[in-house]
Amino acid sequence: MTTAQIISGKQVSDEIRQTLKLEVEALAAQNCVPGLAVVLVGEDPASQVYVRNKAKACEDLGFYSEVHRLEADTPQEELLALVHKLNEQANINGILVQLPLPGHIEEKAIINAVSPEKDVDGFHPVNVGNLVIGDDSLLPCTPAGVIELIKHTGIEMSGKHAVVIGRSNIVGKPVSLLLQRENATVTMCHSRTANMKELTRQADILVVAVGRANFVDASYVKPGAVVIDVGINRLDTGKLAGDVDFESASAVSGPITPVPGGVGPMTITMLMKNTLVAAKRAHGLS
Repeated sequence: MTTAQIISGKQVSDEIRQTLKLEVEALAAQNCVPGLAVVLVGEDPASQVYVRNKAKACEDLGFYSEVHRLEADTPQEELLALVHKLNEQANINGILVQLPLPGHIEEKAIINAVSPEKDVDGFHPVNVGNLVIGDDSLLPCTPAGVIELIKHTGIEMSGKHAVVIGRSNIVGKPVSLLLQRENATVTMCHSRTANMKELTRQADILVVAVGRANFVDASYVKPGAVVIDVGINRLDTGKLAGDVDFESASAVSGPITPVPGGVGPMTITMLMKNTLVAAKRAHGLS
């Protein structure tokens, strides 16, 4: 039986969206309507769900949105031409090209083609560089959502030891940088880490993003630690599971995120926040 506080990503996400909605209404009076363009190449089922959810979030918040659906065999040059067109389009403040892309398209070339001012995914090298040196930038959505969830627990990150399992460019690296911004002391673990449990059991905050179902159990967790599970894995049974064995870990942890319903809802909300920030900057209102 879990006695740990469950961190509801849906609840935190709803609270942030309420704030965004009020801001969008205020901006409309200044002729500023945030605009998001989502580009989907091919028919990956998971990507289709994400794209639908993003379009719905735009509608709910009063954003302008466009969805560009391209065939799976679309040439890279054609996709680049669309990105350049959207870069120039005044009513579009954010551009998101849904990953993964088909194998014949070089993801790096597409990411680099998006204007840094419209890179609401936070993947462009300019935004990544600004994140590293601590300058203002559009932040990657999932890591920014992780920080919001930790803040929501009321636990002070400053001076705490945070351990991140996973070193991906999309989650592990940026979340470690954002934790450092909050003055946490950060240790990064990965597949080659020799003494992982020894390190994770020192963590006041444990962020897990390894892409392996139920990888972290109670033996990895310091009693009372905040545990944020970024993983989403489909089991053979068809059920979703995180990277953390929730039942085991929650028996010893402090506040912990479930899967589903933890980090997931935050990602699209932070995307909306980035689009709003980009719109305000484009209109000289930030």
